[in-house]
Amino acid sequence: MIRLKRIYDPPEETDGFRILVDRLWPRGVKKEKASIDHWARELAPSDELRKRFHRDRDFDRFREAYFRELNDPEKTKAWRLILERAAGRPITFLYASRNRAQNNAMVLREWAEAQTARGTGSSRN
Repeated sequence: MIRLKRIYDPPEETDGFRILVDRLWPRGVKKEKASIDHWARELAPSDELRKRFHRDRDFDRFREAYFRELNDPEKTKAWRLILERAAGRPITFLYASRNRAQNNAMVLREWAEAQTARGTGSSRN
């Protein structure tokens, strides 16, 4: 299970392996105080997709497009490496969005859990 948390929320020991899943560093967060174990820029939505979502606010279309981006074999490889680094610890995806109900971390968690459940590294959609 992968947990989701805003990077602005205080870290907790139960967070386990903390991964920032945004392409841009969050405003107002000092790197030395962020308590992250990994910054997964390689798994974040492309700049183009991120900007389109902020402009259009169509979460369903964003989700579909983000899944297509995540289908890249390099993304699956990056996810496998993250799992190795997490070494069985709980994983928490950190994001900066104010919208806790619809954000890239939610889509990435759905994709990552499907990858992990399959154990094959194949992607969905």
